[in-house]
Amino acid sequence: MALLFVVPSVAAQSSLTAARLWKIWADKGNAEARTLLAAMYWSGEGVPRDHREAARLYLSAANQGYARAQNDIGFMLGFGEGVPPHDDIEAYKWLTLAIERYTLRNEDRLEQAKKDLATLAARMAPAEIAEAERRAKAWKPVP
Repeated sequence: MALLFVVPSVAAQSSLTAARLWKIWADKGNAEARTLLAAMYWSGEGVPRDHREAARLYLSAANQGYARAQNDIGFMLGFGEGVPPHDDIEAYKWLTLAIERYTLRNEDRLEQAKKDLATLAARMAPAEIAEAERRAKAWKPVP
């Protein structure tokens, strides 16, 4: 019976430890750590739930060229809860970049990103899609 009370405590402790470790690496510029920490801020796992901080970290990692972060910031911009503000053109750009960078190892994420992009495209005007594609083509990673 006591184990039932220990397991949630261990899980919470693991989340706190993970958040501390990801923060150290995120502060050093590691895109994967920024993305993993952003996911924790998005869900409130191990840190207070903070969509603004999640968006900031995702955008930072996305600008470094990390596909999962590009996917996640694209989703937040196109389908999120208003933080960051809704922007279909930027969402389309980031999802396009993520799709270009995903590997076969990320096939499940790739398929979802393609579905999200199709949903965005269905509600966008051709000029908006053209602008998003222009932005994606002009995008360059930032170290």
